[in-house]
Amino acid sequence: MIKRFEIRTHQQQQLIDITPQVQQWLAQTGIRQGTLLVFVPHTTAAVTINENADPDVVTDMLNDFDRLIPDSPTFRHSEGNSAAHIKSSLIGVSQNMIIDQDALLLGTWQSLYFCEFDGPRSRAFYASITPGQTP
Repeated sequence: MIKRFEIRTHQQQQLIDITPQVQQWLAQTGIRQGTLLVFVPHTTAAVTINENADPDVVTDMLNDFDRLIPDSPTFRHSEGNSAAHIKSSLIGVSQNMIIDQDALLLGTWQSLYFCEFDGPRSRAFYASITPGQTP
């Protein structure tokens, strides 16, 4: 079972909590156990799991991404977004999660984030569920 989600980013770089959208779709499927794969089909975006309780964590992450991978005049890619490509590759374009009792098995402070590194843009991500085996 695969679902395509549309998302609109509003900044050059941002992390957007997509947990509610994915969880709502999961609840509609009626699947109680299994695994969920989230995939981002973009070369300048990514997906990660991180803290949702303190918004400063997201700010710190974005600031340090820029510190670690700044734009550079030595980049040869003509579109000028090489830093975004590198950040996407480092973070990764997919996440696997466990589904248990109709919910994503996330830690108390965890959320699933869409990572935009070359916005603003219209983007998409996919979620795929593999139902678990019943004993």
